[in-house]
Amino acid sequence: MSIEAWGTLATVAVVLATLIGTRIPSDVVLLGGLTLLLVAGIIEAEDALAGLASEGMVTVGVLYIVVAGLRHTGGISFLVEGLWGRPKSLINAQIRIMAPVAALSAFLNNTPVVAMLVPAVNEWAKKHNFSVSKLMIPLSYASILGGTCTLIGTSTNLVVNGLLVDTTDLPGFHMFDIAWVALPCALVGITYILICNRWLLPERKPVMSQLEDPREYSVEMLVEPGSPLVGKTIEQAGLRHLTGMYLAEIDRDSHIMPAVSPQEELRGNDRLLFVGIVGSVVELQRIRGLKPATNQVFKLESPRQKRCLIEAVVSDSCRLVGQTIRDAQFRRVYNAVIIAVARNGVRIRKKVGDIILHAGDTLLLETTPDFSDQQRNSRDFFLVSKVEDSNPPRHERMVIAALILIGMVTAVTLQWLTMLQAGMLAGGLMIITRCCTASVARASVDWQVLLVIAAAYGIGRAIDVSGAAIAIATELTTLAGGHPHITLAVIYGLTMLFTEMITNNAAAVLVFPIAIATAGDLQVSPLPFVIAIMMAASASFSTPIGYQTNLMVYGPGGYRFTDFLRIGLPLNLIMWVMTVIITPLVWPF
Repeated sequence: MSIEAWGTLATVAVVLATLIGTRIPSDVVLLGGLTLLLVAGIIEAEDALAGLASEGMVTVGVLYIVVAGLRHTGGISFLVEGLWGRPKSLINAQIRIMAPVAALSAFLNNTPVVAMLVPAVNEWAKKHNFSVSKLMIPLSYASILGGTCTLIGTSTNLVVNGLLVDTTDLPGFHMFDIAWVALPCALVGITYILICNRWLLPERKPVMSQLEDPREYSVEMLVEPGSPLVGKTIEQAGLRHLTGMYLAEIDRDSHIMPAVSPQEELRGNDRLLFVGIVGSVVELQRIRGLKPATNQVFKLESPRQKRCLIEAVVSDSCRLVGQTIRDAQFRRVYNAVIIAVARNGVRIRKKVGDIILHAGDTLLLETTPDFSDQQRNSRDFFLVSKVEDSNPPRHERMVIAALILIGMVTAVTLQWLTMLQAGMLAGGLMIITRCCTASVARASVDWQVLLVIAAAYGIGRAIDVSGAAIAIATELTTLAGGHPHITLAVIYGLTMLFTEMITNNAAAVLVFPIAIATAGDLQVSPLPFVIAIMMAASASFSTPIGYQTNLMVYGPGGYRFTDFLRIGLPLNLIMWVMTVIITPLVWPF
């Protein structure tokens, strides 16, 4: 191998060792490795920066905007409750996630499926008090396993099938041909995850916890007449197991109902008193059919969709101290409405308007984002801070957001548009139809994930152009000694190794010509080798950088690099053995 090839492999080794052995953010590590390759002259600037123009990276970016539109119209919450419901155990929750995700990924590209469901899983895990780290890797792995089952489930299958048609006289595969191998692998893989996740997946608590936030608010919410909540029990409405919050009582026609039964049916105009932390108040805001019980909210000048929640601590010099909130005319003075009051962990048993303000009270306000800037240096408040992601959902636009999503999926499935074209069109429509604002769209993009994808693509280009990939591939195939089954195992292992280090499509493209040439030398059919490449390039489980969906759950799941290695390496080996055994039975040499 050339000096450039050895330098590339050394850089890749350092990058992998740093990702495994430290907690330095993955984007910093990968960009650092790419910088070394660029400065050393191993890779040219256009190759190093090619990842920034990668269709896959841009597609992931625009899908974040599509997801933002769904989330800000309440569509994600609706999807979660309709698709997953209320699980009885962690295993049950994992089955409810993996089964539909694997099925969806067989007919939709698995990357947008995961992009849409990551925030939904995060929200669902918090709501039902599951560790999000127990659900994110199963989400990614299920999408990968399902995506291998059809020709359109993953872009890798399409790329490899295109190479087969272009470079040989063979007709290519049909939609479900690969399912003969991929479906048994998917069933065994999902079973393995369900059985072994207890020991191999980390147990990390959800970000929201009662112990993390000592401020306990009492907040009143009103059940809107005619809303979907009317006629449902407390449990059916999803109000029983709110994380960090509980339903203390119901005020129905001035009759107080304490210790509410989970089977109590909700009625229109019921006033529900919840006690809990600020993050759970945000969760209440997203439930369709609930609105703040105070009428003052509807007297604010700005539209409700432009408001947010803000916390403010009352100072001892505030001129309203000692007055009730109603008498102080708080809304008129500050153009903000008090939703709830927290006072030293003590529950205040009064309606919001009757509470007498004390110095040190923490107020939860519904107002415009400008309030934070206007009052930050005011003597009336010690501290003013915006509650993140607290804008009220635009439930009235949920149908529009759903139609945009369905249109995007239909256009891609029927091959009217590419995934990038459909994603960009859908993202633009989300903004144009006001399902989300431009500022929300910008804030929704996870730039760390995109940088990791772009950097990994650049490093993959370095492995290619330096000659390292071809040199390693040639040596490994020589070791097979001319035996078709051994050669098939080597081709799979080689593709799997490259996929874990670079990207799935790049690994498939690199190994494909070697596989075809090897089949010609052995005078056997190339189809078993092509199937092996399809499976190995997609079935990437042991590193977060091997597949885009792994990267997408890496941060939200709070994982470390070794978490993927621990549960993913055995799964890689299982897929390897099963593919090498089953493939020659369906496509003989």
